[in-house]
Amino acid sequence: MLPSVIVVLMLLSFTCGENPAVQVILTNKGLQYGKHVGAGWIQDKLESFIFPDISGEIPISFFGKLQYTLTGITITKCDFPEPSVEFYQNATGFKTSMSGLSVALTGGWTTLFGFIHSSGSFDLAIFSVDVTSVVQLGKDADGHLSVTSASCDAQVGNLDIQCKGGTSWIFQPLVEHYKGSIKGEIEARICPNVKEIIANLESHLQAMKVSFDVDQDITLELPLTGLPVIDASSLNLGLKGEFYSIKTHAEPPFEAKPFTVQKQSGYMLSVGLSEFTLNSGSYGYYSAGLLQTLINDSMIPPGSHVHLNTSSMGPFIPQLPKLFPGLLMNLQVYAREVPLFSFQPGSVKLNLLGAVKAFAIQPNGTQTPLFKLSVDSIFSGKPWTADGKLKGSMAMNNLTVTLASSEVGTFKTDAIESLVRMGSQVIVANLNEKLGKGVDLPRMKQAELVNTVMAVEEGFIAISSDAQVLQTDGRFN
Repeated sequence: MLPSVIVVLMLLSFTCGENPAVQVILTNKGLQYGKHVGAGWIQDKLESFIFPDISGEIPISFFGKLQYTLTGITITKCDFPEPSVEFYQNATGFKTSMSGLSVALTGGWTTLFGFIHSSGSFDLAIFSVDVTSVVQLGKDADGHLSVTSASCDAQVGNLDIQCKGGTSWIFQPLVEHYKGSIKGEIEARICPNVKEIIANLESHLQAMKVSFDVDQDITLELPLTGLPVIDASSLNLGLKGEFYSIKTHAEPPFEAKPFTVQKQSGYMLSVGLSEFTLNSGSYGYYSAGLLQTLINDSMIPPGSHVHLNTSSMGPFIPQLPKLFPGLLMNLQVYAREVPLFSFQPGSVKLNLLGAVKAFAIQPNGTQTPLFKLSVDSIFSGKPWTADGKLKGSMAMNNLTVTLASSEVGTFKTDAIESLVRMGSQVIVANLNEKLGKGVDLPRMKQAELVNTVMAVEEGFIAISSDAQVLQTDGRFN
């Protein structure tokens, strides 16, 4: 039941020797669900499947060969037993077995035997087909998941053919005589077809991207970091999970640390997301010079008691309006260092070391440096899932403002710190309102996550979930 297995793998949303920052575990519950969905999908497809024409010849002693062509072959009835699928450690893959498949087909036939040319219709019944296939999983040089056929065995129990029309009364005895050869021919075609299906799946996997542009500045790389790991009850995939600046593609000055996601057999999927992934994204933006902004007075609400001009800043820096009277100001706000996330049991913390450079805008448009402030803050947050959404809350744990340098002389920063703290609290309150509403959990074209739970562990976030295939007109597409 190879297609159903690969369906599950493709839902997981995919060079060497490094620690994976993302781990994905498919449990036996997920495998069996994928098998069930895949079996139903194949059953639906069989109802409308039209086989390609089949041509061949039967040698008839002393008389030459009977040439035949079977056309318009369709299935009229199919007893398709749900196959068994299991993780197969011997081949690091899956073992699929199907026993007792029976199918009835109908179509047209044409024959040419010497000068005798005839045509008609036929009914074919194939009984007790058994197929066992082993698929091996691997990894190519670019980090794609690969699938290959490790073994295949097929047996056909029996078959019955009834020819109608034309000169079928002549050829029906020949068909009965060569029934064993026909059964052997059918058996011989099954495994090559299975291997062709696997080869097609392999080509699709190789065509899948392992690098995704998140926006115009950042890309996410998700190649496999090593071979898939399989035991009796699960499949584990380790993915790189690293963000890069498209501009610099620079490696961060830290590495992904090893972590272990506990397999949750009660769920179909378990996913571990290391803090390295978020921090690599933070470094990507930082290394590209994107964690900075310029604030001017036009961005301050008109009703604010404080504006970005030297007069308004007089209560905080008394000497400023005396040295630079009546001038507008700009503030350059930027991260001094890479903002780093840390995952601790139950919470996510963000350490943000920022700076603010202030400038006075002269009448001729030139900017005169005034002072530089260091603004260091620590935030904490808690994510969770509810009602099919990812939600969260955050709080500011600490904020300090200190004078780093000044061209206007020293001044106390207590009042400025209070002002920044109030502004930060307003921002946090607005964010918490949005975080409380949540965002929809990721969903794919054909499936969505359900019954999702999330827990923050030391160094990583663990997510366990079931998946549900979306139905279209009552059938899986």
